[in-house]
Amino acid sequence: MTTHPPAPHIELDGRPATEETLRIPALYGFGHFTALQVRDGRVRGLGLHLARLDAANRELFELPVDGDRVRELIRHALDGAGRRDASVRVNGYLPPGATRTTLMVTVREPAAMPAGARSLMSVPYARSAPHIKRPGEFGQTYYGVLAGRAGFDEALLTAPGGVVTEGAITNIGFWDGASVVWPDAPALAGITMALLEEGLERDGRPSVRRPVTLDGPDGAGRFRASFVCNSQGIAPVRRIDGTAFAVDEELMKDLGSVYDSAPQDAV
Repeated sequence: MTTHPPAPHIELDGRPATEETLRIPALYGFGHFTALQVRDGRVRGLGLHLARLDAANRELFELPVDGDRVRELIRHALDGAGRRDASVRVNGYLPPGATRTTLMVTVREPAAMPAGARSLMSVPYARSAPHIKRPGEFGQTYYGVLAGRAGFDEALLTAPGGVVTEGAITNIGFWDGASVVWPDAPALAGITMALLEEGLERDGRPSVRRPVTLDGPDGAGRFRASFVCNSQGIAPVRRIDGTAFAVDEELMKDLGSVYDSAPQDAV
């Protein structure tokens, strides 16, 4: 028998979603969001999530987002869903004529990065304004579907010249045997990526930014290992197109320890 996950619990500005209020995301999709994992009412990098929402809202709508309001709305939605562990999204929209940002909080079952090493299919697509995390990204979804049909786990977005930027729903990092290398290219600065950077710095092992391409002297194949990360966790990469990578168990253990040591804040 096929089982389906429970329907998400959705609130807009602290009130359960209705047919009328859901017209906002349906008809006015211009907006932004952050996605986070809540465990026992706590979140790693909560301050970074709040800063992301505020910065994006100021850029898109010229309005701030109060962090205390966001936390209150998340707590309210978690209570409404009856959950302490959850996948949570906070979306910001500004419908025509509105003077205050509508914040939509969606609560789903908790999620984790799928087990096993990941395979990535490179695609010629780079997001516009990649520093803003936003809903309805057709290109990412389109190429993600194509990657799945071709037998890959995710799409790897590349700019002209085969410049590696980011995964369709992840950041990608590489290991050269001494340092973690993040592609020096326009991409979304993910919260998990930021937590890893901060943790490595604390441990005296700063990561670096360098150009990475699919081929050539800066090609991905020159690295000893690779990994992807997002709010659901960290996973090794086993191949990009036809380029295979060994899974560096010691690297993954170190990255996991760095991530696990990141402070967790109550929402």
